Amino acid sequence: MSPVSSSPGTGCTLLLDKPLSWASSVAVWSIDKREAICGSPASAHSAGHAAVLVCSNSRDDIFVTAGNGTVRVWELDLANRRIHPTECHMGLLKRVIQCIKMADDDNYFYVGTSSGDILKMNTKHRVMSDHGPKKQKFSMGVTTLLLLKTGDLIVGTGEGIVALCKGSNYKVMKKVQVKGAVTSLTRRGEGHQFFVGTSECQIYRIDYSAFKEELITACHSDAIHDIVFSPEMSDLFATCSKNDIRVWHTPESRELLRIVIPNVTCNAIEIMRDGKSIISAWNDGKIRAFTPETGRPMYVINHAHSLGVTAVAATRDCKRIVSGGGEGQVRVWEIGEKTQKLGEVLKEHLSAVSCIKIKKDDRECVTASLDGTCIIWDIVRFVRKQMFMANTLFKCVCYHPEEHQIITGGTNRQIGYWEVFDGSEVREVEGSVSGSINGMDITSDGAYFVTGGDDHLVKLWDYNQAAVTHVGVGHSGNITRLKICPGNKFIVSVSADGAILLWTYPTLH
Repeated sequence: MSPVSSSPGTGCTLLLDKPLSWASSVAVWSIDKREAICGSPASAHSAGHAAVLVCSNSRDDIFVTAGNGTVRVWELDLANRRIHPTECHMGLLKRVIQCIKMADDDNYFYVGTSSGDILKMNTKHRVMSDHGPKKQKFSMGVTTLLLLKTGDLIVGTGEGIVALCKGSNYKVMKKVQVKGAVTSLTRRGEGHQFFVGTSECQIYRIDYSAFKEELITACHSDAIHDIVFSPEMSDLFATCSKNDIRVWHTPESRELLRIVIPNVTCNAIEIMRDGKSIISAWNDGKIRAFTPETGRPMYVINHAHSLGVTAVAATRDCKRIVSGGGEGQVRVWEIGEKTQKLGEVLKEHLSAVSCIKIKKDDRECVTASLDGTCIIWDIVRFVRKQMFMANTLFKCVCYHPEEHQIITGGTNRQIGYWEVFDGSEVREVEGSVSGSINGMDITSDGAYFVTGGDDHLVKLWDYNQAAVTHVGVGHSGNITRLKICPGNKFIVSVSADGAILLWTYPTLH
């Protein structure tokens, strides 16, 4: 999203228009009339592109933009629908500006640079008054600034340092380390506390006097690939993403456990029916099992699939695991107390296996693949029983609780109803106006099911009528998976932007 700032009294919004990662022009919009007032190139041709902007705190017609080698103070002439820039002089310094903070009285503003120093600019005279620190600059640049009532600065850096700086030389008095680059700082009240946001999707609270960080909330910083509830429990669920698996407490929306495996991505997870282990599928070709209470590793199945493990499911007796790989193979693993051995390899799919569901009797399973087929397997005799084919890349599949039908979703935006007995398609309905259907789940009584996908919408369907009864709007990224909790209290959906949304299951009559 382009940088946006609002003027305090004119009802105007300022927007930096950004092609790719840098801005090329600045536009002023009227909020009341919902139309553009005027615009101008954000920087001179001899300078780099602008990237950040901030409005004056006391004047409606003043704002500042900055970026690669450019700092400009602008004046808005609303009557003539024009904006007039004045370039600020930085002497011999050449800097890439990453953040701006305006003083409350507007006499000065501060800019943080990628070089790790801070420049103090005079708003009236458009010149630099001082800069620092001169020697010990901040590693990986100054990414955000917070100005306190005392005149001191709180500095956030790309290295994850939050520092308290005093004086014209910006001497560091106190500092703490947080996880990830600091992306935002905001004070609480008069500044006795302030909050820190980071690129690792973590929010910290720091007390000014003690200057100690306290983690208050966290989430995934990358796309979430799967979500699963603990069997027969609505209070606990697990999610997986790049580098980690996290266990969450549903009533408090609080993280209880984080299992970190660096530099690899977890594609799918399953919690064993007995609740004693979390089974996970990873892109390095391994299946890893962990204890759900402590996250301690239990066992690792090496070389489970040659092109990464893309799907995993466990039988109700907790003695077998069915896994799918990027190469299209389906493998059945025998799990003992101290041993894990390969039982059988099923080779029918020609592309990655995207989803696996096992029947209640543990004798059959259905696998969905990106090759456009869904296959029902006999996992006792290890033979194919039925195959469903469609002109799509199947992303998800579900058994109806009575197990006489399955429903599928994929890139063709259609929801397919299929007979398990003979593999015939019973019904096909449009599940999405735009984009793939990536996840689905069905209630325990089979009366309703939910879907989510690239249209960012959570949809609740009546199974028999094949009609949408409720729509949830909230995601800003593609929905990757979603689940209905045991007892039908909540629906939890996860998306490619790292968001986890908890929905109240609607009252249905």
